[in-house]
Amino acid sequence: MDEMGAGVMMDPATAGKVPGVGKISALSGGAMGTSGRLGEGQKYALSSDGDDSDFWGFAHEAEGLFTPLPDEAGARRVRLAGCRPQGGLRRCVDHVGSRRAVAGNAWFEVLDRDGATMGSYFVNELTVIDVKPSASCAGLVDLTVTLWCENALPGAVRPWELVRTGHLNHTGMWHELAPEDRHAWLSVALLSREHQCQGEPDAPAGQVFTLDGRHIVDRDTFYCAIGEAINGPGGYFGWNLDALDDCLRGGWGATTPFTLHWDFSAEARTRLAELVPAGERELALFDLLLEIFEERGVSVILR
Repeated sequence: MDEMGAGVMMDPATAGKVPGVGKISALSGGAMGTSGRLGEGQKYALSSDGDDSDFWGFAHEAEGLFTPLPDEAGARRVRLAGCRPQGGLRRCVDHVGSRRAVAGNAWFEVLDRDGATMGSYFVNELTVIDVKPSASCAGLVDLTVTLWCENALPGAVRPWELVRTGHLNHTGMWHELAPEDRHAWLSVALLSREHQCQGEPDAPAGQVFTLDGRHIVDRDTFYCAIGEAINGPGGYFGWNLDALDDCLRGGWGATTPFTLHWDFSAEARTRLAELVPAGERELALFDLLLEIFEERGVSVILR
């Protein structure tokens, strides 16, 4: 099923069985206000994609967001625990079990401890399918929603938490990741880059960077390593060949020309031997990387 054309998903166990959910203050013990102010422990925020002024509220947790996709369309069932629904989302709570429970497309923001947005995911057709008083947060509710989002990858929870708590603070934290979690690490590095760099300018031209090749065993580990070499712990500098080429054009932490000392390059050459298309040719990935660096003004010193 195409994500943009996905139909409304209703939960048959709850549809039409939540009488009076429009009285949301009663569900929350009469204590839930409508203020948009961040409360302690709230890690997520939602807002309408179609109206910048339509803020949908905060949530303490988003259980099910970072789980394997049940199908190729990216459909997910997510429990927003400790939620304070507002705006368009609050109106949908009044209509669980009908098409008016479809809130629409949204931005799902991941927050740091101070409530600043670290990064965000675009989600399609968020639909409220259940609401009940929060089990852990007095005065709030737990909403169960369905939504479509292909980019919230399993394995992203840990790197987001490291960024949120300020513990992504030394190199090599990706070394022990399972292969399936490396791409998720890179996705968080990309989405959180603006938050992490805090407006710092690119390093000026002529800099020397050191790429540690000891832990480069495949494509994803190369991108983890080059991101860290250029931008420090959890840094991003591409996660595929086109993205690497874009980063080398500037605006992503480094200004060409620069020098790259590639340590333990012989080991990396052996591991990056897969053949990849390069125009009408096929090259080993390692050799293609060297070509891309040369074309963009990077002097690579193999050591």
